[in-house]
Amino acid sequence: MISRGVLMVWYGVGGGAIGGLVSQWEQAGVFSYFLPFLLIFALVFGVLSQMKLFKENRAISGVIALAVGLMALQFDLVPQFFSVIFPRLGVGLAILLVALILLGMFVPSKAGPWILFAVGAVVFISILVQSAGNLGWSSAYWWTDNWVNFISMAAILALVIIIIASSGRPKDPEANDSILSKLIRS
Repeated sequence: MISRGVLMVWYGVGGGAIGGLVSQWEQAGVFSYFLPFLLIFALVFGVLSQMKLFKENRAISGVIALAVGLMALQFDLVPQFFSVIFPRLGVGLAILLVALILLGMFVPSKAGPWILFAVGAVVFISILVQSAGNLGWSSAYWWTDNWVNFISMAAILALVIIIIASSGRPKDPEANDSILSKLIRS
């Protein structure tokens, strides 16, 4: 039964030509080794180039970036980390996109960036916590036992910050209107 399902996916019933291509890339190690190497190489080379540590000698920056990229793949830590964090990053970006759309429709334009920043911070922290727990870097017992207290304290802190930030400023009715309220008024 399982082998039949595997054959169906392999021959294009479940994933098609693109699914087969991605499966071949995965078997060849593109996602486990080539892309993590390329990402680490590009980041190290970019940082060294911007720092201008070796003046205009880009060859030294390239050799160092190559060495760091290859040494990072020596053990399985980097491929495991990337395979855990990037799918969660995709989900987090989708959440931020939905929040951005909803904020643009319903929230005043002055408060929108701060609310989006808060949502982004929550998404970022949850991605890091979930990734660390999945990789076994932290014991999930602390988070499991204390997540309600942590979220409650964060909500209280956010409420205090919002109250302090909104007090003392005169209310300008036109400046804080959302797109939806402007459409309803007109």
